[in-house]
Amino acid sequence: MASDPTAGGAPADMPVDPDTLDIPPRPESAAEWQRLVEQLQAEKADLQDKQLRALAEAQNVRRRAQQDVEKERKFAVERFARDVLSVADNFGRALSALPADLDSLDPALRNVIVGIQATDRELQSVLERHGVTRIASLGKPFNAEFHQAMMEVENPDVPHGTVVQELIPGYLIAGRLLRAAMVAVSKGGPAAGAAAASAN
Repeated sequence: MASDPTAGGAPADMPVDPDTLDIPPRPESAAEWQRLVEQLQAEKADLQDKQLRALAEAQNVRRRAQQDVEKERKFAVERFARDVLSVADNFGRALSALPADLDSLDPALRNVIVGIQATDRELQSVLERHGVTRIASLGKPFNAEFHQAMMEVENPDVPHGTVVQELIPGYLIAGRLLRAAMVAVSKGGPAAGAAAASAN
């Protein structure tokens, strides 16, 4: 018994009308075949271009994410290092207040001082291992990139603009400025260039 087309859909052997299918017409000439090939090649090139752009964008996203992570890590290290510098400053102040002749002190007190000196050296070593290095300032020409002038000292014996006193040491981290050194700068002496010329 034949199936009723209105009952549950058309039977499997029901003929299909080709006019209802979206099939491009078959090229009938070499020119039409050539145009079809060129069209397919253009579509292929467009898809390849979109794929390359998508891959490049994904790579850029990964690179930006890595840069953000690295930047945050550096900022975190810098914040921690800047906090540790206050500890190093306190050690420096304590050591600078010590008398020059430690042999005259009580042996017990002398041992405490030796321990403080050893701790300060270890702290400086730890900072250096993590890329934090102290800026050498004394006797150097003033450099606004690394120094912050807190006062001027009259001294005709040294070239003008020479760092003659370091109030608070400065530090670099991985070659970048972490904290500028607070210094006293000489005035009244010869210009740095003139002093160098006379020395030669």
